[in-house]
Amino acid sequence: MPRLLVIGAGTGGLMVANHVARALERELADGRVAITVLSDRDTYFYQPGLLYVPFDLMRPSELTRPVRSLLHRGIRFVHDRAERIDAAARRVQTRSGATLDYDFLVLATGSDVDVDSVPGLAAGGHWFYTLDGALRLREALRRFQGGRLVMAVGLPHKCPVAPLEFTFMFDEWTRRRGIRDKTEIVYTFPINRAHSIEAVGIWAAEEFERRGIQLETFFNLEEVDPDAREVRSLEGTSFRYDLLVAIPPHKGDRVHKESGLGEQGNWLPTDRHTLNLKDHPEIFVVGDATNLPVSKAGSVAHFEAEVVAENLINLLTGEPPSHLYDGKVFCFLEAGLDKATFIQFDYDHPPVVAPPTQAVHWFKQTYNRVHWLNLQAIV
Repeated sequence: MPRLLVIGAGTGGLMVANHVARALERELADGRVAITVLSDRDTYFYQPGLLYVPFDLMRPSELTRPVRSLLHRGIRFVHDRAERIDAAARRVQTRSGATLDYDFLVLATGSDVDVDSVPGLAAGGHWFYTLDGALRLREALRRFQGGRLVMAVGLPHKCPVAPLEFTFMFDEWTRRRGIRDKTEIVYTFPINRAHSIEAVGIWAAEEFERRGIQLETFFNLEEVDPDAREVRSLEGTSFRYDLLVAIPPHKGDRVHKESGLGEQGNWLPTDRHTLNLKDHPEIFVVGDATNLPVSKAGSVAHFEAEVVAENLINLLTGEPPSHLYDGKVFCFLEAGLDKATFIQFDYDHPPVVAPPTQAVHWFKQTYNRVHWLNLQAIV
């Protein structure tokens, strides 16, 4: 009986497991295939929704579901943490001391903010990439009556357009409250433009100029001085702030390094088309954990999960893998509180940014509410 083990119950992990389970329902029921999902979290968290929490546009209760409720009934769920992956033995050791053997493994371990990598940030700044951070930022916005907001972006980070979205939403939020004339907005980015994707950077710079937002490039976040209320860069520039919103650098799960599988930053070396871990045809990687030159975003995990699931269905039924990932990315980009645009690209086709519209904004809001069906491979 072939055994599939999925580590991680985020977007990529849930979609892979559910897609395979729905395709192989008879095999699962008859005991001819086994699927296990291992995660140290028993609650799924819809991370893109955190962008809206600081503006009181979504409640935390709207962003969570029990993992078990999102899994196909034929899937075994183990609430535990993977401590070590023995790729040679095809075995995973967990924190509780359990051993999980597999024939095929999916690493959907995601990424997390590394706040401590920036001295002073924990005490002097805010962020919205965690629930606690988003709630703290919500309280800060409720108190904000004007002053200088600095958006300081660190690299790498997931949901790459989210810092731009927050900045545009904040700009409009201050205008609606009648405090934009008392507010200065500074956006910093580590390279020579406003975003790592050239087309997005050009579009954002034009929007910044139109809206009176200051852009500071070549600003690599080095440290925060909470007492002086100042954020400093490796290049020697600094800004005083009244409100600092930072995007901490991200890193992959420590189990990658501890298992001898991860590279710098704990990212996993992944084949850009097959999504196999380097030198391991029985291991697949989806979502933020890869080292691929595509965005660390939910849509990427979605498209990768579809490819991996199809290949696993083949492998679990004795057929060779047949699908390849083409680098497809699709990201909505809020351009304020009621308009949005989107970018779509792949390995061979660069993105083009269309003018924002209300229709795209409402498409994004709709997706926020049907996302649960995608996770369950229902749509």
